Amino acid sequence: MAAPVLLLILLVPAMSLPVAHCDDNDVGFQLKLTHVDAGRSFTKLQLLNRAIARSKARVAALQAVAAVTSPAVDPITAARILVTASTGEYLVGLAIGTPPLYFTAIMDTGSDLIWTQCAPCLLCADQPTPYFDARKSVTYRAVPCRSTRCGQLYYPACFQKVCVYQYYYGDTASTAGVLANETFTFGAGNSTKVRAPNVSFGCGSINAGDLANSSGMVGFGRGPLSLVSQLGPSRFSYCLTSYLSPTPSRLYFGVFANLNSTNTSSSSGSPVQSTPFVVNPALPSMYFLSLKGISLGTKRLPIDPLAFAINDDGTGGVIIDSGTSITWLQQDAYDAVRRGLRSAIPLPAMNDTDIGLDTCFPWPPPPNVTVTVPDFVFHFDNANMTLPPENYMLIASTTGYLCLAMAPSGVGTIIGNYQQQNLHILYDVANSFLSFVPAPCDII
Repeated sequence: MAAPVLLLILLVPAMSLPVAHCDDNDVGFQLKLTHVDAGRSFTKLQLLNRAIARSKARVAALQAVAAVTSPAVDPITAARILVTASTGEYLVGLAIGTPPLYFTAIMDTGSDLIWTQCAPCLLCADQPTPYFDARKSVTYRAVPCRSTRCGQLYYPACFQKVCVYQYYYGDTASTAGVLANETFTFGAGNSTKVRAPNVSFGCGSINAGDLANSSGMVGFGRGPLSLVSQLGPSRFSYCLTSYLSPTPSRLYFGVFANLNSTNTSSSSGSPVQSTPFVVNPALPSMYFLSLKGISLGTKRLPIDPLAFAINDDGTGGVIIDSGTSITWLQQDAYDAVRRGLRSAIPLPAMNDTDIGLDTCFPWPPPPNVTVTVPDFVFHFDNANMTLPPENYMLIASTTGYLCLAMAPSGVGTIIGNYQQQNLHILYDVANSFLSFVPAPCDII
């Protein structure tokens, strides 16, 4: 930690004014969510391979994170318990400063800090827009060391009365710089713009990792420094279009995050269901859920509920995450799903090493064989999330396989965004529950 802090001597702006806090309970806006690989001319097989590779990197980092969450770990190591690990899956557009500088950032439900790369930049990754220059913004204010916001960092540090930070994202990315307050603007082009003053963010001048052709990261986690916690009301929702769809997904923030709107309720005929979030003290930013079991069609699979429990050391449990592509099931649960599919699908099971999935069937089936793929049901506390076959199976047409879009995990269960397509999902952070309803995300 010492070396980056010393380097920040050259980076801290001279002026440090008191912290302000955005507390507008009427704030709300809508944004497009753009998939990180959208418009990049990849083949379907390449897109699948890239998505699975990102998921593997994210889960590997989560395993590393879980290993350092013991209360006995020293503070510098504890500062590394940022859960997100890979480049993420979806980008949002926003602007920072006055006058506003527009850029895209990775939306991440697995972390809290909002940050972008700032000039002068000692070590920065490539990005499609200029680095943010605080000297050119009249609303930039560095956060004092004794402020509440500085104390909400995982491991705050101080130089010349200015709050500085260093965050690690697993083993693949990091950012270090000054914690500051700025005016953020949401909405671009002809859309209605919403300005939010005094949002605390990281102005990073020492950064490493892959930003997925974006210029920073926006944390949507449960911690106090996330965007959803700072702006209020503490709620957001998104509706993810079908995998590989050319139509952008949608993000609804604050007062616009409402599953009871006319377009959502009339589109599916299904009732909105809700389940409470579960707090994991070792990983407080993540959205943990209480999963009781899994069914294939009407058949409940024989899975011990302890397979989904949070362990005493903070490992295990069930997370819902927008930044992981496919779902990763705890090993025992995965084995039960694999056996259930082999029983339900009258085709020989095989591994598809071309895309890294290992529960696959030859596709299309022979003309004389009828295949009916059952629905997949997550049984949560007080809610059932029913996934149609297209939400958990994928057809790799280039290799001729029908594959389960899930993989086994030794660290717990992560419900990825492939399983969330065409569901309108609401995160009510203030009241600590998740709600969802089927919806045609390409038209709402």
